[in-house]
Amino acid sequence: MPPRSVVTGRSTDPRRRFAEELRLLRTQRGESLRQLGKALGWDASLFGKMERGQTIGSPEVAEALDQHYGTPGLLLALWELAAADPTQFKERYRRYMSLESEAVSLWHYAVALLPGLLQTEGYARALLSAGGLTGDALTRQVDARIARCEVLHADNAPQFRTILSEGVLRTPLADTSEWRKQLEHLVAMGERTNVAVQVVRHDAGLHALTNTHTMFLRLPGGSTVAWVETGYSGELVQESASVERLQHAYDAVRDLALSPADSRKFIIQTLEEVPCEPST
Repeated sequence: MPPRSVVTGRSTDPRRRFAEELRLLRTQRGESLRQLGKALGWDASLFGKMERGQTIGSPEVAEALDQHYGTPGLLLALWELAAADPTQFKERYRRYMSLESEAVSLWHYAVALLPGLLQTEGYARALLSAGGLTGDALTRQVDARIARCEVLHADNAPQFRTILSEGVLRTPLADTSEWRKQLEHLVAMGERTNVAVQVVRHDAGLHALTNTHTMFLRLPGGSTVAWVETGYSGELVQESASVERLQHAYDAVRDLALSPADSRKFIIQTLEEVPCEPST
């Protein structure tokens, strides 16, 4: 069993530090990437990318590596530091945005918030304000988000499917008039031929994506990547086996969702429950 390394002492960059530890533990064990992949059941290319700092993988992978190397909690702690690093998050998100602009189709699951591609200006402003943005910075971010929505209206618009947790529709804006506009916009977008909106009711129970926002991007060459986001980090998933596992989870959630037609009725019912503004 290799000795447990001290978390501090080499690179201070969280992502690089994680990659260094992975390489060290494997070389101390005398394993090849192929042997490691066979032992843990993941594609060897994933571990190669993790050791090169191209991806940090998932917490499940970090936990499996901790068990394999006999370093309980060490790699998971380093993974959490790497995932929380804001510099790396921005880098990964820029890469995701670039791929989103190229995608020929997109599949999305929402835990608590509407996807940016379906947000109205009022919804985007309220959401970004809640995140702490103000003034010119807020205006720039709102404008950028609304500009992204135009991709669904282009002549060669990609196919877009979103599956919304019922919680998304049960979290209204404080401004009821803006909330009505958002729900009306959601209904209208669901009528477009390139957009499908589905809802997963609360009574569908727990499922594999209960706490994970997920977006799949099918790229022009036929490959698919995924963006997975929780409350504290986001990760671009490109390794094929990992993407496939996420797709199986997504398909299972889709089986639980209302049909697009029934989802439209549910959204309209939610809209009818929004209080009308008092007349003046």
